[in-house]
Amino acid sequence: MSDLALQLSGLTLRFGRVAALDGLSLSVRQGQLYGFLGRNGAGKTTTMRILMGVLSAQEGTVEVLGERVKKVSVSLKQRIGYVSQDQYFYPWMTARQLGRFVQAFYPTWDEAEFTRLLTVLDIPPERRSVELSGGTRTKLALALALAPRPPLLLLDEPTSGLDPVARYEFNALVSSMVKERGTTAFFSSHLVDEVEGIATHVGLIDHGRLQVEADTATLLASARKVVSAPPFEPGPGFTRVRDDVWTAAPEAWAQAGWPEGVTVEPVSLHDLFLAYARTRSPA
Repeated sequence: MSDLALQLSGLTLRFGRVAALDGLSLSVRQGQLYGFLGRNGAGKTTTMRILMGVLSAQEGTVEVLGERVKKVSVSLKQRIGYVSQDQYFYPWMTARQLGRFVQAFYPTWDEAEFTRLLTVLDIPPERRSVELSGGTRTKLALALALAPRPPLLLLDEPTSGLDPVARYEFNALVSSMVKERGTTAFFSSHLVDEVEGIATHVGLIDHGRLQVEADTATLLASARKVVSAPPFEPGPGFTRVRDDVWTAAPEAWAQAGWPEGVTVEPVSLHDLFLAYARTRSPA
């Protein structure tokens, strides 16, 4: 049985002349906390909507939890916890009532877990959703997504509207689900520093195509800034991403000799994101 929670191969989706996805391929293994990074408009939300069956790719294949899908079935959706960028709840329902409403769609719903999550995330159970702040509504969406104890979480820019404290609580809870339950979390974001702190694996998308994919530690170990005046090129085995950012096998960096005046510096995920996202100009 495959240990892949998600596998996308050659996904292409065009809206007129605009390619929202351009041959996107990526793999997410079970138990990973995968940060899907990209600028606004890079194709992150389009990918999420395909995974949830809201959109259909014109080309390519999608496998979710070991099942190749063209249309996401109800039974498969019951195994996915989804939090979108924008939350839409019946405004007159309280958090508790929304739990009872959503419960009907999930055979694995855990009412005790939902109650616990309301407490952990500081969500007033008897307050109507229309009266909740935007951040609290996002946390409520996460509680509703986690209460059925799904094996897969799809989170589309979930923390972009949260304050720093709420963002920390949200990320800590998702991280604990991955570590303690083996849940797989695939979340999109453009908040790079946040992703670097929690993601075990990352993929960087730009113009609908994956630029790089690796576990976070290996990705950071394979990249450096090579700084000198005039510019110095390391030679075979090293690939320039952009400007002074280069990639190579970690052992190549360790074994290389550098002439006087050349400085080799580590990079952050933020540095890599900027380098890969700027390798092509916007269409």
